[in-house]
Amino acid sequence: MAGGAMTATFLAVIGGASLLAVTARRLRPSDRLPSLEGWALADRGLGPGWTWLLLGGTVYTAYTFTAVPGLAYGNGAPAFFAVPYTVIVCPLAFVLLSRLWSVARRHGYITAADFVRGRYGSPPLALVVALTGILATMPYLALQLLGIRAVLTAGGLYPHGATGDLVMVAVFAGLAVATYRHGLRAPTVISALKAAAVFVSLTAVCWLVLERFGGPGAVFDGAARALGGTDAAHSPLVLTPDQRPAYATLALGSALALLMYPHVLTAGFAADGTRTLRKVSAGLPAWTALLALFGFLGIAALAAGVRAPEGGAEAAVPMLVDRLMPGPLAGLVFGSIVVGALVPAAVMSIAAATSFVRNVYVEYVHPTATPKRQVRVAKAVSLTAKVGAVAFVFGLRDQDAINLQLLGGVWILQIFPAVAVGLYTRWLHPRALLAGWAAGMAAGTYLVVREGFSSIVPLGAGSPSVYAGVAALVLNLTVAVACTVVLARLGVPRGADATDLSSRPRAGRRPPTGANNP
Repeated sequence: MAGGAMTATFLAVIGGASLLAVTARRLRPSDRLPSLEGWALADRGLGPGWTWLLLGGTVYTAYTFTAVPGLAYGNGAPAFFAVPYTVIVCPLAFVLLSRLWSVARRHGYITAADFVRGRYGSPPLALVVALTGILATMPYLALQLLGIRAVLTAGGLYPHGATGDLVMVAVFAGLAVATYRHGLRAPTVISALKAAAVFVSLTAVCWLVLERFGGPGAVFDGAARALGGTDAAHSPLVLTPDQRPAYATLALGSALALLMYPHVLTAGFAADGTRTLRKVSAGLPAWTALLALFGFLGIAALAAGVRAPEGGAEAAVPMLVDRLMPGPLAGLVFGSIVVGALVPAAVMSIAAATSFVRNVYVEYVHPTATPKRQVRVAKAVSLTAKVGAVAFVFGLRDQDAINLQLLGGVWILQIFPAVAVGLYTRWLHPRALLAGWAAGMAAGTYLVVREGFSSIVPLGAGSPSVYAGVAALVLNLTVAVACTVVLARLGVPRGADATDLSSRPRAGRRPPTGANNP
């Protein structure tokens, strides 16, 4: 069980997050009437500092900070695909996010599906983009709660039975209420605490690890022996030639998929200009370094002889922290990881709710809904998403959420042609994009399920294994291109382009107030 000092520090961090959430309404207050843009995007007014905190805090989730070291603990080198993957994200964000922000701000778009609707003039294509985003986000939201539970359990802060469930609900409830009231401003202010707590606590843990083992080389050699090798060069800590195609495609596919998630785009759309997004993209590698250090701690857990429960490798780093650190510092680490889950969970619920309201409710149920009603519905859906995530975690096995999240990564990648490619060319026909999306979704799901919910799949006998999402995306693009050629020859009409998007990216800061507000 956790000691009093650890519990006190942990509660202090969580209490600090709750107090910050209460102050969220003071972040860039606006005298505008209630609108979905104001609630979901903080009126697109976040500067470089707040955007860096929010985007980094949203992309780098608590489950990432436990799953990556857990994968390193269980599998060695393949876990570090997350490092090149997040490095690739930075230039992609520099190019794609700034261009998408420009057209979104000009036309009042709030979601990726809004852009697709305007770019292709196709409500069905916009609908599948919105539903795919919601479908991929919900298990990701549930995984944040699993990360919280893993940390609390490893630190002895999660009592058995209903009491433990109530502890987790209580931790989650404060931010849920703040998000309901203040929208994106709540996770934005808490992201500052997340960054400070995570950077400080991780530095302390790594310093203790290096001091105990005498340097990184000793850590890797100890982990190599734990995995059955003689040293770091002759162990699972080094990629084999057969693993390299899977490693490369997983890194590339994950990077392409990440920027399609609604919560990442929501954090990006909240920036105050394209210049801000470019500055933030250049600064995101600081968060990548943080992720690499978490992966290193998974290796350190092996070297330290930590024995995680079977099927619970994500508990390896919390168990290492509990073993190495004094109570107050361990409480700081556990609290920072829990806060690290609250920020992306809040943004995910906001993004899912916004996609539902804009692209389902207003488009098909209540086209004349006032801005005030849209905000009211979005708040209700956001709260429902959080409650659903809690019920999902309590009602199903942890592995079910993990399996669905693996599928979610494959699914969200299938909207890449409609969104990212559509930023630069409108040549692909919207009906062809629908056909490609359907083919990619079916093929990706089949490949993952066929391999027992593994996202790394062999394409054939004797062929190397690759990431299922990339294989499905290649099929998606092939079908889209082929169908576009056929539809063009048949003279099938396409919808009008309402974006007036130029062939080159626009640079500059936010347009003057009042221009094309939603």
